[in-house]
Amino acid sequence: MINKIVKTVHEAVADIFDGATIMISGFGEAGSPIELIHALIDQGAKDLTVISNNAGSGYVGLASLIEHRRVRKIICSFPKTTNSKVFPELYFKGEIELELVPQGTLAERIRAGGAGIPAFYTPTSVDTILSEGKEKRIINDKMCVLEYALKADFSLVKCLKADRFGNLVYNKTARNFGPIMCMAANTTIVQAKQIVELGELDPECIVTPGIFVNRIVEVKNPADESKLVEENRRYPW
Repeated sequence: MINKIVKTVHEAVADIFDGATIMISGFGEAGSPIELIHALIDQGAKDLTVISNNAGSGYVGLASLIEHRRVRKIICSFPKTTNSKVFPELYFKGEIELELVPQGTLAERIRAGGAGIPAFYTPTSVDTILSEGKEKRIINDKMCVLEYALKADFSLVKCLKADRFGNLVYNKTARNFGPIMCMAANTTIVQAKQIVELGELDPECIVTPGIFVNRIVEVKNPADESKLVEENRRYPW
């Protein structure tokens, strides 16, 4: 019997190892798997490479993982946002490495990794410092830059509903990077607000099929990251 449900967030992340590459879903707060990230802090894995849209807010979630010096390198589009506190400070001290990637290119590099496409050409970043040292080629009279696909050892993803097979449904914009990150990782770990019985999810509404998911843990009352940031909370509590 297929059953991908695990009992706790700590059990879900227990085998993440030092030096792992981890994709973390989220567009700001929307879709950020804050409970899985906090469990990873408790677990202790270090020297991580994180692939995410941004570098966290305040002192919780991804920002907390960075503050605990667990992240060696981050690959992202928006390392500095309104509430970014931890990453800028460490970056300017030379204590964390950054690979800056345009948002559309980041999404496509992840999607390509999940689809088995090793690299692709794009006109994005041509004639900017982001194209320096990269292979270039004229395609249809337009200069393009070669970008390589991204894959990860693990992905941490948040969804609205799941079943024990690992089929996932997301909540509106919380969908963002989750589906492609599920496809691009060797092991996909998902926190769901609700785990439902088989057959309760409309097959026409399932976004991520269970074949791309390895573990699911139910987090019925996920933290409100914006509220935690506003209150200047710091993990661990």
